[in-house]
Amino acid sequence: MDKYSINLEDLKDYLGFGVAGNFANHLGEAGEADGFKDIKTEQKDAPKGLFPFYIPKDSSHLGNFPYSTHSINHNNIEKLQVEAEVALLCDFKYKNGKLVDLIPKYFGAFNDCSNRVQDGNKLSTKKNWGDASKGIAPEFIKIDNFEEEGILGKYHIASFVRRDGVLKNYGAISAVKSYSYFFTQLKEWMIKQFNNQPDLGPLEGLPQYLETISKHKGLLIAAGATAYTEFGKKNYLQKGDEIFIYVYNAHFHSFEDIKRDMAGDNIHLSQCSKLYQVVE
Repeated sequence: MDKYSINLEDLKDYLGFGVAGNFANHLGEAGEADGFKDIKTEQKDAPKGLFPFYIPKDSSHLGNFPYSTHSINHNNIEKLQVEAEVALLCDFKYKNGKLVDLIPKYFGAFNDCSNRVQDGNKLSTKKNWGDASKGIAPEFIKIDNFEEEGILGKYHIASFVRRDGVLKNYGAISAVKSYSYFFTQLKEWMIKQFNNQPDLGPLEGLPQYLETISKHKGLLIAAGATAYTEFGKKNYLQKGDEIFIYVYNAHFHSFEDIKRDMAGDNIHLSQCSKLYQVVE
């Protein structure tokens, strides 16, 4: 299995987008469901849309480079939540003013950390407040085949917060294949959204961001956050919290392996992308 070391300098040339509403109940738990009430989807379980969280050289807040492999900038935000996700580093093909293909190359653990203030603004305004407002694992894993029978079909997402020495499960442990849309279905849906998504409700129109895409290296896609545990629903991040997000091969690593790693045992998680951050 090939691992890929994340180079933050390289990521400065990747556009960053997230998928909204790709796990059952997440938008409701996050207090975001009302904002999406006017957005109709072709299928009941389809994601609601895509939102930008990093656009290189953009003059708005989206131009802030947000990624950190080790910390989250609390920024004195009252309601800040971990969003544990799988991120996909993708190549693309753009032709005649349209995105014609997305090619996921690597995947890994991602924290689409979010400000839960309900101000009626675009979702993207709650996603990027400057340096270290997003978390990305220092190592990603090469995708052999972006289908359920490929490597990703074996992986699970787990997230935890340690506060004052006490470890709590923050997000529901979820199989990657339990996303509402993933693999070919997600890829085809994203291409359609990038080419057609209008400006509506909490979502921006997307075709505007593709006009200069050929100048950039690729796209980083955060595929959607898992549902929360009871602790995750009720506890916002505090300075000093430690965040753990694992995207791990559940056919190879046991949950006991994950717990031992968080306890500081010398575990070699060879088939895992791990993100560890401290809230500062």
